[in-house]
Amino acid sequence: MSLNLRADSGACGVYRRCVSASEANPPSHEPVSQSPPASGGWSNLPPRSRGLSLRTLIILRWLAIAGQTATVFLLVTTLHFPLPVWQCLVVIGTSVLVNLLATARLRQTDSRLPDGRQTGIHLGFDILQLSALLAFTGGLENPFCLLLVAPVTVAAASLPGRQALLLGLMVLISTTALFFWSMPLPWQRGADLNLPLLYRFGIGLALITGVIFTAAYAWRVAADAEKLELALATTQDVLQREQRLAALGGLAAAAAHELGTPLATIQVVAKELLRASPPDGPIAEDARLMLLQADRCRDILKRLSQRPEDGDELYTDVGLKALLNEVVDPHLGFDLDIAVSVRTPPGMAEPHVKRLAEVVHGLSAIVENAADFAAERVDVQATADGQWITIEVLDDGPGFAPDILPRLGEPYVTSRPQGKARQVLAAQLAAAAAAARPARRGKPAPPPPRFDPVVTPSQGGMGLGFFIARTLLERTGGQVTVGQGDGGPGANRGARVTVRWDRRALEAPASDQTAIHRRTA
Repeated sequence: MSLNLRADSGACGVYRRCVSASEANPPSHEPVSQSPPASGGWSNLPPRSRGLSLRTLIILRWLAIAGQTATVFLLVTTLHFPLPVWQCLVVIGTSVLVNLLATARLRQTDSRLPDGRQTGIHLGFDILQLSALLAFTGGLENPFCLLLVAPVTVAAASLPGRQALLLGLMVLISTTALFFWSMPLPWQRGADLNLPLLYRFGIGLALITGVIFTAAYAWRVAADAEKLELALATTQDVLQREQRLAALGGLAAAAAHELGTPLATIQVVAKELLRASPPDGPIAEDARLMLLQADRCRDILKRLSQRPEDGDELYTDVGLKALLNEVVDPHLGFDLDIAVSVRTPPGMAEPHVKRLAEVVHGLSAIVENAADFAAERVDVQATADGQWITIEVLDDGPGFAPDILPRLGEPYVTSRPQGKARQVLAAQLAAAAAAARPARRGKPAPPPPRFDPVVTPSQGGMGLGFFIARTLLERTGGQVTVGQGDGGPGANRGARVTVRWDRRALEAPASDQTAIHRRTA
């Protein structure tokens, strides 16, 4: 069963009802503009937590301590190099003490999650500890100075750029300090190893070059991995949206099946009321309105299960203005001015677009709710140029509520517990009941209850309208943005909904335009 959601259905055609300020929570007067994410809100995802966990940092440092201790032990006991043993052991012992304190903190707190600030502090300590150990064992003449590359590489792969750059600067300062001062390189007894100054300068330059290259490489790899992770999250979000839309399709099919019987009952009761009341009376007028709306509901339920325009050439290619007229036609006749306009550059003809059901239903939902909350006027403006086709729907109503804007597009988001139509209907019924109630003897008839005639009737909603409209429009390649209208600060500042397509995605192919012109000639 194809999903054909008419925007004028009461269950899903009222996104503004979900985002407009209610009487108890009026909108603020500051202009707000929000661009929903092009794929379910993926641009609003929180940034990925960067850094390493404390447990990982502790394990890495224990490995470094074990390697440093084994190297010192091997050089002293096997190669008999004259190392400054006590100085080296003090430096290594400081690293052991820091690791023990970190282990105690790990047991007291839950530090399993990555922490960028904590990672930067620990890596900075590792740079200082390794630099001190190198200073006692030959400085840049020590081949183990290459290990200074490791902390910066880890920082570039796991930390934000500012922290990684700070650690790289620390390595640069340490390298410069080791170039100017360090203890002699321990070597075999009886042999002197004197490396020239130029060679030590080359070692320092190679070390700095290696730090820059490996850090840049690790940074790019981490950035690509982060993009892949974001793409995966985006794909999962799109799949979830598609699953929810498919579930709504099943809900629509069930509604089409279940609502047939109560709708028929409503029509029977309305016909009985029309038959039993005076032709020009208010009850007859209400009964005719009920029959009209019941027929409209039947047409909606029929469209939920079939699309008679599929396969018909006349429905595949229409002019842009004709498409907009089709969209606004169901909403005319409610004492509201709905203007449709199409603007193109001078000398450019009005484009013919593909009549996609998703475009018709999505735009119809937007126009219906603009009419629902407009005070006097709704403008549907289309602009076409060589690259883009843009459709804007503006009204002079109260506009969007700023506190709802961040959640636009989520299903079942609503801030109004009772639609305006219910309020108006309740007031009208109370007025009719008061008029029909006979006056008590000796007392004048009570005045009818007053209700605000400015309030425009609308249907109660479930908070699905904008979710469905945006999903359908984005499926065709459209970019949906919302914001305030042109009314400026005030009660009726208005609302604006803009849908933008690449012209190639919406415009009908030239062959289709030729075929439709021949058929209509």
